[in-house]
Amino acid sequence: MKTLTTAQATAILDAAQKKAEDMGIKQNIAVVDAGANLLAFRRMDGAWLGSIDIAITKARTARYFDMPTGDLGRMSQPGESLYGIEHSNGGLISFPGGLPLEDGDDVIGAIGVSGSTVDDDHAVAQAGADALSS
Repeated sequence: MKTLTTAQATAILDAAQKKAEDMGIKQNIAVVDAGANLLAFRRMDGAWLGSIDIAITKARTARYFDMPTGDLGRMSQPGESLYGIEHSNGGLISFPGGLPLEDGDDVIGAIGVSGSTVDDDHAVAQAGADALSS
């Protein structure tokens, strides 16, 4: 199974942190490997303590289902086919800020970001994900 390396995870954290700094926000940033195990984590100075677990859970959720957490959120609304899924797997996060990380057709990990609005979290996660392909 392909998975992220520590060097890749560090580059992802660095790119995500730079984006957060450019946006003037403080974030918790988590990167998991292909097995959804925490590989790297960064808490920016002053980032909310309560968002540590959220960032890690967003990353794991994105890897468990190989999709952005915001997409899972749309499918888990009342009346939708995955309603209530956030109660599975010991708890999931179904709002934006988690993205799978891909190498070609393989998902090799995921990033999760928390500490601001979900739109900001998603933008920072996307910057981290984009570092993988550069």
